[in-house]
Amino acid sequence: MGYRVAVVGATGNVGREMMNIIEELNFPVDEMHAIASRKSRGVEVSFGDRTLKCQDLEQFDFSTVDVVLMSAGGKVSREWSEKIGKAGPIVIDNSSTFRMDPDVPLIVPEVNPDDIKLATKKNIVANPNCSTAQLVVALKPLHDAARITRAVVSTYQSVSGAGKEGMDELWTQTKAIYGLGDATPKKFPKQIAFNVIPFIGSFRDDGYTDEEAKMWDETHKMLDPSIKLTVTCVRVPVFVGHSESVTVEFDRPITPEEAREILREAPGVLVIDKREADGYITPVDAAGEHAVYVSRIRKDHTVQNGLSLWVVSDNLRKGAALNAVQIAQLLDETGMIKPKSGYRTITV
Repeated sequence: MGYRVAVVGATGNVGREMMNIIEELNFPVDEMHAIASRKSRGVEVSFGDRTLKCQDLEQFDFSTVDVVLMSAGGKVSREWSEKIGKAGPIVIDNSSTFRMDPDVPLIVPEVNPDDIKLATKKNIVANPNCSTAQLVVALKPLHDAARITRAVVSTYQSVSGAGKEGMDELWTQTKAIYGLGDATPKKFPKQIAFNVIPFIGSFRDDGYTDEEAKMWDETHKMLDPSIKLTVTCVRVPVFVGHSESVTVEFDRPITPEEAREILREAPGVLVIDKREADGYITPVDAAGEHAVYVSRIRKDHTVQNGLSLWVVSDNLRKGAALNAVQIAQLLDETGMIKPKSGYRTITV
Protein backbone atom coordinates (compact mmCIF):
# COMPACT_ATOMS: atom_id res chain seq x y z
CA MET A 1 0.00 0.00 0.00
CA GLY A 2 1.26 3.47 -0.85
CA TYR A 3 0.23 6.98 -1.72
CA ARG A 4 -1.47 8.50 -4.72
CA VAL A 5 0.99 11.16 -5.88
CA ALA A 6 0.79 13.86 -8.54
CA VAL A 7 3.76 15.85 -9.85
CA VAL A 8 2.70 19.15 -11.45
CA GLY A 9 5.31 20.40 -13.90
CA ALA A 10 6.40 16.87 -14.71
CA THR A 11 8.11 17.83 -17.98
CA GLY A 12 10.49 20.34 -16.34
CA ASN A 13 13.97 19.72 -14.93
CA VAL A 14 12.79 19.69 -11.31
CA GLY A 15 9.59 17.76 -11.99
CA ARG A 16 11.50 14.96 -13.69
CA GLU A 17 14.02 14.96 -10.85
CA MET A 18 11.20 14.70 -8.30
CA MET A 19 9.96 11.51 -9.94
CA ASN A 20 13.51 10.13 -10.11
CA ILE A 21 14.08 10.76 -6.40
CA ILE A 22 10.70 9.34 -5.36
CA GLU A 23 11.78 6.16 -7.11
CA GLU A 24 15.33 6.24 -5.69
CA LEU A 25 14.10 6.60 -2.11
CA ASN A 26 11.33 4.02 -2.53
CA PHE A 27 8.73 6.47 -1.27
CA PRO A 28 5.54 4.34 -1.20
CA VAL A 29 3.56 5.14 -4.33
CA ASP A 30 0.48 3.25 -5.47
CA GLU A 31 -0.35 5.71 -8.23
CA MET A 32 1.87 8.31 -9.89
CA HIS A 33 0.32 11.02 -12.04
CA ALA A 34 2.44 13.26 -14.27
CA ILE A 35 0.65 16.61 -14.66
CA ALA A 36 1.53 19.41 -17.07
CA SER A 37 -0.03 22.21 -19.07
CA ARG A 38 -2.48 21.45 -21.86
CA LYS A 39 0.22 21.89 -24.53
CA SER A 40 2.24 19.08 -22.89
CA ARG A 41 -0.67 16.66 -22.52
CA GLY A 42 0.41 13.25 -23.76
CA VAL A 43 4.13 13.98 -23.49
CA GLU A 44 5.86 10.92 -22.06
CA VAL A 45 8.01 11.02 -18.91
CA SER A 46 9.75 8.24 -17.01
CA PHE A 47 8.96 7.00 -13.53
CA GLY A 48 11.19 4.09 -12.62
CA ASP A 49 10.73 1.46 -15.30
CA ARG A 50 7.39 2.91 -16.32
CA THR A 51 6.52 5.52 -18.92
CA LEU A 52 3.76 7.96 -18.00
CA LYS A 53 1.78 10.23 -20.28
CA CYS A 54 1.27 13.73 -18.94
CA GLN A 55 -2.26 14.69 -18.00
CA ASP A 56 -3.83 18.13 -18.38
CA LEU A 57 -3.59 20.27 -15.24
CA GLU A 58 -6.95 21.90 -15.91
CA GLN A 59 -8.77 18.59 -16.32
CA PHE A 60 -7.19 16.55 -13.51
CA ASP A 61 -9.25 15.74 -10.40
CA PHE A 62 -6.89 16.46 -7.50
CA SER A 63 -9.33 15.07 -4.95
CA THR A 64 -8.20 11.63 -6.12
CA VAL A 65 -4.61 12.02 -4.83
CA ASP A 66 -2.93 12.31 -1.42
CA VAL A 67 0.16 14.41 -2.14
CA VAL A 68 0.95 16.93 -4.89
CA LEU A 69 4.49 18.04 -5.68
CA MET A 70 4.16 21.40 -7.44
CA SER A 71 6.99 22.55 -9.69
CA ALA A 72 5.38 24.54 -12.49
CA GLY A 73 6.40 28.08 -11.53
CA GLY A 74 4.92 30.86 -9.45
CA LYS A 75 2.09 31.78 -11.80
CA VAL A 76 0.70 28.24 -11.84
CA SER A 77 1.18 27.88 -8.10
CA ARG A 78 -0.69 31.11 -7.36
CA GLU A 79 -3.60 29.92 -9.45
CA TRP A 80 -3.71 26.29 -8.38
CA SER A 81 -2.04 25.45 -5.05
CA GLU A 82 -4.79 26.73 -2.74
CA LYS A 83 -7.50 25.18 -4.94
CA ILE A 84 -5.69 21.83 -4.81
CA GLY A 85 -5.19 22.08 -1.04
CA LYS A 86 -8.91 22.68 -0.56
CA ALA A 87 -9.62 19.56 -2.62
CA GLY A 88 -7.83 17.42 -0.01
CA PRO A 89 -4.19 16.63 -0.82
CA ILE A 90 -1.22 18.38 0.74
CA VAL A 91 0.70 20.47 -1.80
CA ILE A 92 4.49 20.70 -1.58
CA ASP A 93 5.18 23.86 -3.56
CA ASN A 94 8.57 24.55 -5.11
CA SER A 95 7.85 28.17 -6.09
CA SER A 96 8.35 31.30 -3.99
CA THR A 97 4.59 32.00 -3.87
CA PHE A 98 3.84 30.82 -0.32
CA ARG A 99 7.28 30.82 1.31
CA MET A 100 6.66 33.90 3.45
CA ASP A 101 2.97 33.19 4.08
CA PRO A 102 2.61 32.94 7.90
CA ASP A 103 0.05 30.15 7.47
CA VAL A 104 2.38 28.03 5.31
CA PRO A 105 5.40 26.22 6.79
CA LEU A 106 8.69 26.67 4.95
CA ILE A 107 10.59 23.46 5.53
CA VAL A 108 14.06 22.00 5.27
CA PRO A 109 13.73 18.74 7.23
CA GLU A 110 17.27 18.90 8.67
CA VAL A 111 16.61 22.43 9.96
CA ASN A 112 13.01 22.96 11.15
CA PRO A 113 11.06 19.68 10.96
CA ASP A 114 8.71 20.64 13.81
CA ASP A 115 7.15 23.37 11.66
CA ILE A 116 5.50 20.65 9.57
CA LYS A 117 2.62 20.67 12.08
CA LEU A 118 1.41 23.89 10.42
CA ALA A 119 0.87 22.11 7.10
CA THR A 120 -2.86 21.56 7.57
CA LYS A 121 -3.65 25.30 7.82
CA LYS A 122 -3.76 25.57 4.03
CA ASN A 123 -2.68 22.05 3.06
CA ILE A 124 0.44 23.67 1.57
CA VAL A 125 4.11 23.25 2.50
CA ALA A 126 6.65 25.57 0.86
CA ASN A 127 10.02 24.42 -0.47
CA PRO A 128 12.73 27.10 -0.05
CA ASN A 129 14.88 28.78 -2.64
CA CYS A 130 17.59 26.44 -3.90
CA SER A 131 20.44 28.55 -2.53
CA THR A 132 18.74 29.02 0.83
CA ALA A 133 18.19 25.28 1.27
CA GLN A 134 21.87 24.36 1.13
CA LEU A 135 22.86 27.42 3.18
CA VAL A 136 20.61 26.64 6.15
CA VAL A 137 21.59 22.95 6.18
CA ALA A 138 25.19 24.08 6.70
CA LEU A 139 24.40 26.90 9.14
CA LYS A 140 21.89 25.13 11.41
CA PRO A 141 24.33 22.86 13.31
CA LEU A 142 26.82 25.71 13.71
CA HIS A 143 24.07 28.04 14.96
CA ASP A 144 23.02 25.43 17.52
CA ALA A 145 26.59 25.23 18.81
CA ALA A 146 27.49 28.93 18.80
CA ARG A 147 24.80 31.44 17.90
CA ILE A 148 25.35 33.10 14.52
CA THR A 149 25.06 36.87 14.69
CA ARG A 150 25.97 37.82 11.11
CA ALA A 151 26.69 36.14 7.78
CA VAL A 152 27.96 37.37 4.43
CA VAL A 153 27.08 35.13 1.49
CA SER A 154 28.10 35.23 -2.17
CA THR A 155 26.46 32.64 -4.39
CA TYR A 156 27.74 31.04 -7.58
CA GLN A 157 24.52 29.70 -9.07
CA SER A 158 24.34 27.31 -12.00
CA VAL A 159 22.21 27.93 -15.08
CA SER A 160 19.92 24.99 -14.26
CA GLY A 161 18.46 27.26 -11.58
CA ALA A 162 16.90 29.14 -14.49
CA GLY A 163 15.41 25.96 -15.96
CA LYS A 164 15.96 24.19 -19.26
CA GLU A 165 16.13 27.50 -21.12
CA GLY A 166 19.10 28.53 -18.99
CA MET A 167 20.94 25.28 -19.65
CA ASP A 168 20.18 25.52 -23.37
CA GLU A 169 21.53 29.08 -23.51
CA LEU A 170 24.85 28.14 -21.91
CA TRP A 171 25.21 25.22 -24.32
CA THR A 172 24.24 27.30 -27.38
CA GLN A 173 26.46 30.25 -26.48
CA THR A 174 29.44 28.02 -25.76
CA LYS A 175 29.15 26.53 -29.23
CA ALA A 176 28.48 29.91 -30.82
CA ILE A 177 31.63 31.46 -29.42
CA TYR A 178 33.58 28.88 -31.40
CA GLY A 179 31.83 29.96 -34.59
CA LEU A 180 28.88 27.58 -34.68
CA GLY A 181 25.94 29.89 -34.03
CA ASP A 182 24.42 33.00 -32.48
CA ALA A 183 25.65 33.97 -28.98
CA THR A 184 23.06 36.71 -28.43
CA PRO A 185 21.62 36.46 -24.87
CA LYS A 186 17.96 35.45 -24.68
CA LYS A 187 17.30 33.93 -21.26
CA PHE A 188 19.94 35.89 -19.35
CA PRO A 189 20.54 39.66 -19.53
CA LYS A 190 24.16 39.21 -20.60
CA GLN A 191 26.30 36.48 -22.13
CA ILE A 192 26.62 33.58 -19.68
CA ALA A 193 29.19 31.45 -21.53
CA PHE A 194 32.70 32.22 -20.21
CA ASN A 195 31.21 34.97 -18.05
CA VAL A 196 29.57 35.62 -14.66
CA ILE A 197 26.46 37.75 -14.10
CA PRO A 198 26.02 39.47 -10.70
CA PHE A 199 22.25 39.66 -11.12
CA ILE A 200 19.51 37.07 -10.57
CA GLY A 201 15.82 37.94 -10.45
CA SER A 202 14.84 41.62 -10.45
CA PHE A 203 16.20 44.70 -8.74
CA ARG A 204 14.57 46.14 -5.63
CA ASP A 205 14.60 49.78 -4.58
CA ASP A 206 17.46 49.14 -2.14
CA GLY A 207 19.77 47.85 -4.90
CA TYR A 208 19.51 44.20 -3.91
CA THR A 209 17.68 41.67 -6.06
CA ASP A 210 14.63 39.68 -5.06
CA GLU A 211 16.77 36.52 -5.25
CA GLU A 212 19.05 37.97 -2.59
CA ALA A 213 16.09 39.05 -0.46
CA LYS A 214 14.63 35.53 -0.66
CA MET A 215 17.76 34.15 0.94
CA TRP A 216 17.68 36.37 4.02
CA ASP A 217 13.88 36.28 4.37
CA GLU A 218 13.78 32.49 4.19
CA THR A 219 16.78 32.04 6.49
CA HIS A 220 15.08 34.27 9.04
CA LYS A 221 11.84 32.29 8.81
CA MET A 222 13.45 28.84 9.11
CA LEU A 223 16.51 29.45 11.28
CA ASP A 224 16.58 32.71 13.26
CA PRO A 225 15.21 36.20 12.48
CA SER A 226 18.01 37.82 14.51
CA ILE A 227 20.80 36.74 12.13
CA LYS A 228 22.10 39.68 10.12
CA LEU A 229 22.57 38.44 6.57
CA THR A 230 23.83 40.16 3.43
CA VAL A 231 23.86 38.36 0.08
CA THR A 232 25.18 38.78 -3.45
CA CYS A 233 23.76 36.29 -5.97
CA VAL A 234 25.79 35.54 -9.10
CA ARG A 235 24.96 33.36 -12.11
CA VAL A 236 27.94 31.35 -13.37
CA PRO A 237 28.53 29.17 -16.46
CA VAL A 238 27.97 25.85 -14.66
CA PHE A 239 25.21 23.48 -15.73
CA VAL A 240 24.27 21.95 -12.34
CA GLY A 241 25.30 22.74 -8.78
CA HIS A 242 25.22 25.91 -6.71
CA SER A 243 28.22 27.07 -4.69
CA GLU A 244 28.37 29.60 -1.87
CA SER A 245 31.17 31.50 -0.19
CA VAL A 246 29.96 32.04 3.39
CA THR A 247 31.57 34.11 6.13
CA VAL A 248 29.94 33.72 9.54
CA GLU A 249 30.29 35.64 12.81
CA PHE A 250 29.36 33.93 16.11
CA ASP A 251 28.60 35.11 19.63
CA ARG A 252 31.47 33.02 21.00
CA PRO A 253 34.78 31.69 19.70
CA ILE A 254 34.57 28.58 17.52
CA THR A 255 37.62 27.01 15.90
CA PRO A 256 37.73 25.49 12.42
CA GLU A 257 38.44 22.10 14.03
CA GLU A 258 35.34 22.39 16.21
CA ALA A 259 33.24 23.43 13.23
CA ARG A 260 34.44 20.44 11.21
CA GLU A 261 33.48 18.03 13.98
CA ILE A 262 30.04 19.64 14.38
CA LEU A 263 29.37 19.51 10.64
CA ARG A 264 30.59 15.91 10.31
CA GLU A 265 27.84 14.88 12.74
CA ALA A 266 25.14 17.03 11.11
CA PRO A 267 22.34 15.47 9.05
CA GLY A 268 22.55 16.11 5.34
CA VAL A 269 26.13 17.44 5.45
CA LEU A 270 29.38 15.96 4.16
CA VAL A 271 32.65 17.66 5.06
CA ILE A 272 35.37 17.43 2.41
CA ASP A 273 38.09 19.70 3.73
CA LYS A 274 41.74 18.87 3.23
CA ARG A 275 44.51 21.35 2.61
CA GLU A 276 45.44 19.72 -0.67
CA ALA A 277 45.04 20.67 -4.30
CA ASP A 278 41.84 18.61 -4.58
CA GLY A 279 40.71 18.66 -0.96
CA TYR A 280 37.45 20.49 -1.58
CA ILE A 281 34.19 20.04 -3.50
CA THR A 282 33.17 21.70 -6.77
CA PRO A 283 29.76 21.73 -8.50
CA VAL A 284 30.88 18.99 -10.87
CA ASP A 285 31.63 16.76 -7.87
CA ALA A 286 28.25 17.49 -6.25
CA ALA A 287 26.04 17.00 -9.33
CA GLY A 288 23.72 14.04 -8.88
CA GLU A 289 24.47 13.74 -5.17
CA HIS A 290 22.17 14.28 -2.18
CA ALA A 291 24.48 15.95 0.31
CA VAL A 292 25.30 19.54 1.13
CA TYR A 293 29.10 19.61 0.97
CA VAL A 294 31.21 21.94 3.14
CA SER A 295 34.86 22.68 2.35
CA ARG A 296 37.50 25.36 3.00
CA ILE A 297 36.58 25.79 6.70
CA ARG A 298 38.96 28.42 8.06
CA LYS A 299 39.18 31.26 10.55
CA ASP A 300 38.17 34.74 9.43
CA HIS A 301 40.91 36.90 10.92
CA THR A 302 39.04 40.17 10.32
CA VAL A 303 36.47 39.65 13.10
CA GLN A 304 36.63 38.32 16.63
CA ASN A 305 34.58 35.11 16.24
CA GLY A 306 34.50 34.39 12.52
CA LEU A 307 34.73 31.43 10.15
CA SER A 308 34.67 31.19 6.35
CA LEU A 309 33.15 28.21 4.53
CA TRP A 310 32.62 26.93 0.99
CA VAL A 311 29.20 25.26 0.55
CA VAL A 312 28.19 23.27 -2.55
CA SER A 313 25.12 21.23 -3.47
CA ASP A 314 23.15 19.97 -6.46
CA ASN A 315 20.48 22.65 -6.82
CA LEU A 316 18.09 20.33 -8.67
CA ARG A 317 18.31 17.83 -5.81
CA LYS A 318 18.71 19.28 -2.30
CA GLY A 319 17.87 22.70 -3.66
CA ALA A 320 14.54 21.54 -5.06
CA ALA A 321 13.44 17.98 -5.82
CA LEU A 322 15.17 16.06 -3.01
CA ASN A 323 14.01 18.52 -0.36
CA ALA A 324 10.43 18.25 -1.67
CA VAL A 325 10.49 14.45 -1.43
CA GLN A 326 12.04 14.67 2.05
CA ILE A 327 9.12 16.91 3.03
CA ALA A 328 6.77 14.18 1.76
CA GLN A 329 8.67 11.68 3.91
CA LEU A 330 8.35 14.02 6.90
CA LEU A 331 4.59 14.32 6.33
CA ASP A 332 4.41 10.53 6.31
CA GLU A 333 6.64 10.01 9.36
CA THR A 334 4.78 12.58 11.48
CA GLY A 335 1.34 11.28 10.53
CA MET A 336 0.35 14.44 8.68
CA ILE A 337 -0.61 12.05 5.94
CA LYS A 338 -1.53 8.46 6.69
CA PRO A 339 1.75 6.61 7.30
CA LYS A 340 2.77 3.72 5.11
CA SER A 341 5.81 1.46 5.06
CA GLY A 342 8.16 0.35 2.33
CA TYR A 343 10.67 3.12 1.74
CA ARG A 344 14.04 4.08 3.12
CA THR A 345 14.89 7.54 4.39
CA ILE A 346 17.83 9.38 2.89
CA THR A 347 21.06 9.44 4.90
CA VAL A 348 24.24 11.15 3.80
